[in-house]
Amino acid sequence: MLSRTADCLYWMARYTERAENTARMLDVAYQTSLMPQPNDFMQESWRKLLNVSLLEKQFESKYVDYNRENILQFMIFDDDNPSSIVCCLNAARVNARIIRGKIPSEVWETQNLNWLNLNKFLPESPSQDPSAFFEWVKYRCHLFRGVVFGTMLSNEALHFMEFGTYLERADNTARILKAKYRSSNDQHQQQVNQVSLFKIENTSDTFDFYHWVSLLRSVSAFEIFRQTYSDQITPERIVDLLVFNNQLPRSLTKCVDQLLLLITLLKNNKSKEIERLIGKLKSELDYSTIDDIHTEGLDQFIQRFLEKINHIADEFSSIYLIPLSA
Repeated sequence: MLSRTADCLYWMARYTERAENTARMLDVAYQTSLMPQPNDFMQESWRKLLNVSLLEKQFESKYVDYNRENILQFMIFDDDNPSSIVCCLNAARVNARIIRGKIPSEVWETQNLNWLNLNKFLPESPSQDPSAFFEWVKYRCHLFRGVVFGTMLSNEALHFMEFGTYLERADNTARILKAKYRSSNDQHQQQVNQVSLFKIENTSDTFDFYHWVSLLRSVSAFEIFRQTYSDQITPERIVDLLVFNNQLPRSLTKCVDQLLLLITLLKNNKSKEIERLIGKLKSELDYSTIDDIHTEGLDQFIQRFLEKINHIADEFSSIYLIPLSA
């Protein structure tokens, strides 16, 4: 397969996954913003949403206030933001168009209709309730994956798409965890007062509960959490679920397991290093526990994971795809 074709398959899948992830985060953030809460806390919540995608500096170059309308404008409509929903759907379609002769017609038509129907569902302005639009984006991304698995051969083309999907998913889940919580490194205080591993500052227990629920909903894991634990929602259990549960489609362990499986299917004479990197990351997750994260600190643990998963993405691009510098 030509590197150009593999590159388009990979990025078509990544941009589709990114559009869905952005819609999920914005939907949860919007619903949470409707709850009574201090203005400072609300503004900080919107700022953290941008931090998930490392877009704060780009946002500040165009906007002054971290309010709901500005964030929604930037993350839904803005053509200068490569992670906005509009830009992601457009980029996915452009990549599909380049290789439309290499993919089933149903896959191309799904991406094309996403773009052609986008304006029908876009909110007229950032002040309008965007919930229906977010649901439409999530539905269309689910439909795309269903069409892919229902029409494509289980060959290299599908494997490149899956690899891009799981890389994007792992990166997104890790960034959500990093943005939502801060680690408490005061071990003495934790031993004496049994303070939770993660605590949202200056908020009540009731608000904390809804905050944790919003995090679970942003990765479609709220009902799975209830099925798995059938008990009180705590930050430790949320981290355990999103990091270590290999049955959860969006957990870090599940994503890394799939990446290791896919790289064995795409193996060539230059892939030994990337196999080593993924295998090493899988081993670290398999033999780590929530207590290890407690000792190291969630922020440090997630930062390490992000550095490694992005290094894997860079290595994958240099071996199989068009180099990122190009």
